[in-house]
Amino acid sequence: MYPIRLTDRLDDERTRIVPIGASGPLSHLDGALGAEIAALADTDQPAGTIQMFPRPLRSPALVLLAHVGAGDEAGWRAAGAGAARALPDDEPAQFDLGPASAEAVRGAAEGLWLGGYRYRDAREEPRTAEVELVTGGVEAYGESLALARTTAHATWLARDLTNTPPSLKNPDWFAEEISGASAKRAGVGVRVRTGDELARFGGLRAVGGGSKFKPCLVEMVWDPPGATTHVVLVGKGITFDSGGISIKTREGMKRMKNDMAGAAAVAAATLAAADLGLTVRVTTLLPLAENAVSGSAYRPGDVITHYDGSTSESTNSDAEGRLVLADALAYAAAELEPDVLIDLATLTGAAGVALGRSYAALYGDDDELTTALTEAGEAAGERMWRMPLHGDYRELLRSDVADRHSSPTHGGGMAALFLRDFTGDRADRWAHVDMAATCWTETSELELTRGATGWGVRTLVRYLSTVSA
Repeated sequence: MYPIRLTDRLDDERTRIVPIGASGPLSHLDGALGAEIAALADTDQPAGTIQMFPRPLRSPALVLLAHVGAGDEAGWRAAGAGAARALPDDEPAQFDLGPASAEAVRGAAEGLWLGGYRYRDAREEPRTAEVELVTGGVEAYGESLALARTTAHATWLARDLTNTPPSLKNPDWFAEEISGASAKRAGVGVRVRTGDELARFGGLRAVGGGSKFKPCLVEMVWDPPGATTHVVLVGKGITFDSGGISIKTREGMKRMKNDMAGAAAVAAATLAAADLGLTVRVTTLLPLAENAVSGSAYRPGDVITHYDGSTSESTNSDAEGRLVLADALAYAAAELEPDVLIDLATLTGAAGVALGRSYAALYGDDDELTTALTEAGEAAGERMWRMPLHGDYRELLRSDVADRHSSPTHGGGMAALFLRDFTGDRADRWAHVDMAATCWTETSELELTRGATGWGVRTLVRYLSTVSA
């Protein structure tokens, strides 16, 4: 990540970024520059719009007018992201925040970092030049900048993990990446279960059984002194999804390196909680597998025994995510005693059909928990829409040969109903987030850059901050 720091001094030798609201410039500007901008600025533009204002032979020689919309945190985030894309990568700059607020500093910094993201192995060189946020009372905003830095860093990590091609990314690779990142944080513990240690995790073993890259379960723990709330996070970690024997089309398969975006998000958020020193106990489970086609792949019609001893008839090997999540949820409910249980998963195409690509689907019976997650997502710029969990549809999961089957052809929210079976006595404090539609974008817009979005990291960091003791 390129450097961003706070200062209270303007430097006319640097490119200047000036925020523009509906009523005009929001910064304290000198008379000549202020008059020029007031005359030229088009205030009727959405947040994130950038107007280039060259000033040959004058200082500063280039001014970027960055529209902040209503001037809330989301508007500042959009303005920062737009500026990051407009700035030359080697051009030091100053963002003149004027009479700033904590929301302005956090929003502008997050936007600058998120909008300036480049995948670490891409051929395009990342930005390296410093950006200074200019505001009075620098000392007052250090915490806001630190929050932005940690959140953006975690989001970059989730994007990097998700963007990594499947020729590199497999369960062992993912586990090593998380173990290595965790080892750099004091107080974060990691356990990786493989082989016979997965004997009770029948769903994970079935899904991963068709690949030469064997499945594993990564368990991360952040347990700081004084924590009174235990949050368990579970993330779907299918490092590549061919669909298995129920094979996907070419078009449906080509982006399936992103089927572990849920695992990337919960892992990165856990590391962010440690970096911020949040006083909340977090246990994070990453069931990792590659869903491949081979003679050892599991079949439609197979009956799978899960961690809790219940059975599922697999009726579609491309409905694999719920099988690995089921084991992790059952383990969490039986062994970890969570106060809150949340899973994130790229689970269904139906969520995108229902809500488009801007909203994730949120399921849960607890109004307090679903409201808290929705509010955290709204503040972070990651939207969710709560969907119904119809108990009447439970009958559609009935199997003649097992406790349930995995992929009914009728009814809404069936994957979420399937998962609820495995939450045991924690069902009333569980939430499921289907982020299949929001984990990837084909265009760069606002703080999202083309490719993996890192969706969920920012929401979880905000949520965990609210429950920190």
